[in-house]
Amino acid sequence: MNILGVNAYHGDSAACLVKDGKLIAAVEEERFKRAKHWAGLPLESIRYCLKNAGLKPEQLDHIAVNRNPDANILKKALFAFSKKPSLTLVQDRLKNSFKIRDIRPLLEDGLLLERGKIKAPLHAVEHHRAHLASAYFVSPFESASIVSVDGFGDFVSTLWAEGHANAFEPREPVYFPHSLGLFYLMITQFLGFPEYGDEYKVMGLSAYGEPVYLDKMRKIVKLKPQGKFELDLDYFLHHSEGVSMIWESGKPEIGKVYANRLIDLLGPARISSEPVTERHKNLAASAQAMYEEAFFHLLNEVHAEAPNPNLCLAGGCAMNSVANGKIYQRTPFKRLFIQPAAGDAGGAVGAAFYVWNQELEKPRVFRMTHAYWGPEFNDKEISTELGVRSPELKKENCEVQKIEDPTELCVKTAQAIAEGKVIGWFQGRMEWGPRALGNRSILCDPRRPDMKELLNLKIKRRESFRPFAPSILREKVSEWFETDDDVPFMLQVYQVREPKRKQIPAVTHVNGSGRLQTVTESENSLYRRLIFEFDRLTGVPLLLNTSFNENEPVVCKPGEALNCFLRTRMDVLVLGPYFIFRKST
Repeated sequence: MNILGVNAYHGDSAACLVKDGKLIAAVEEERFKRAKHWAGLPLESIRYCLKNAGLKPEQLDHIAVNRNPDANILKKALFAFSKKPSLTLVQDRLKNSFKIRDIRPLLEDGLLLERGKIKAPLHAVEHHRAHLASAYFVSPFESASIVSVDGFGDFVSTLWAEGHANAFEPREPVYFPHSLGLFYLMITQFLGFPEYGDEYKVMGLSAYGEPVYLDKMRKIVKLKPQGKFELDLDYFLHHSEGVSMIWESGKPEIGKVYANRLIDLLGPARISSEPVTERHKNLAASAQAMYEEAFFHLLNEVHAEAPNPNLCLAGGCAMNSVANGKIYQRTPFKRLFIQPAAGDAGGAVGAAFYVWNQELEKPRVFRMTHAYWGPEFNDKEISTELGVRSPELKKENCEVQKIEDPTELCVKTAQAIAEGKVIGWFQGRMEWGPRALGNRSILCDPRRPDMKELLNLKIKRRESFRPFAPSILREKVSEWFETDDDVPFMLQVYQVREPKRKQIPAVTHVNGSGRLQTVTESENSLYRRLIFEFDRLTGVPLLLNTSFNENEPVVCKPGEALNCFLRTRMDVLVLGPYFIFRKST
């Protein structure tokens, strides 16, 4: 049985293919369109998933979409009646809902098929049910508490459930207009980060400040009984004037969500071009502290109502790795699972598995132990690309060596990293989700205190306050971090042990933490071999790992990796078995 899962006409559009209850392929459309968080119908992602599975569109048995325009319809109608939003806003929402209601004709047009060719029934899965499914049904747990927290989807911002075997039962949600995701978005915009998905910048900045404005944040977010929360809506626009949103065929955009009263409370908003001051750092720290108060208020109530040591998280807020790293200390939960595309892209996987497990009542036969579900390229394809680009490589005084033996390749690469070189590492299938996890990565020596500055100014061209992450051998975690845990998808931040911090300054954040990725032989044998060889050379069992990109989506194809290598000051590109380096002049 073949199920196509889709997140469409929303940020991080994506598709996946589930065959007989097992994930075969999953990818975000931004990787093909080369526009971050691309929103629209993910036709390229769908083509890839079908090709990878060896299927024609007519062979699909089910199509699952992670939105249901009819969900909570009465609450939507009552809210619209009470607020009387603008006609333009209503028309935009209706237009978006109409496309989601049945994407099959749009798929047929986009895939150049005759109308009526796709016979598979369409399943409209409520947004947060898809989030819950994306976490629980692919987790290692036979039972768990499942929590989804994000901005909004189908008029809901927060939902939790108890999962047992191949089903879960949702509890009472938190409805629009109250949302922790929207609170974080508001502060993100207020701090001068206007782009869709910029919340991670506030999370990184928060480590540099103190929560001195926490009392003021508590005026905005108010905790309620039973783990609930409410926003003081006087500080927001989304419930009254509405907020413009662009979700079609391009980079998503969200208009201003905060009201001028927020300026009365917190002072002037930062303009993007202004320097980041101590006040901005303290505002970021205060917002993070407020989010954590509400988040743990919710999680502790979830555990009280349905005691279970296992927790699955999903939704855009599950990308808050700082808060995730405190779950064991601030709640009774003992084990945590977050799939790598926890945000809206992951809804494609969730919708597909919701149909397989919950609607069709099939048993769970799949566990997501790695994130490598995207495109891959063989030696011939890479060699062809290198041949086409040979004049450019020659102009840059580059030498290309092919190293057939994987161990030799890792030894040579580890030596280059130990010498302080910046490495582009392109191997195997591309990662699912926003994190580079050792197949589309830029790798560096974590021991060098100047490496952060070098990467930020000359390679990544991003804000200096943003941290870089360590990839570490799983068996060495307890020696280097205060929390010993499996973190395969780089979604938890833990404290680096005090004696180790000076040894790895490039991956130790200002507050002594690191957003680690644990690496094992079974998940990624080649990447593990590279880290092992670096450990053998240096006594440090980890590497600085950041995404292979430069203010763009993570590279997908060999040509994109070459483009990034050639236009930056990267020293080495390891493209499959090819070791490409700039010769000194």
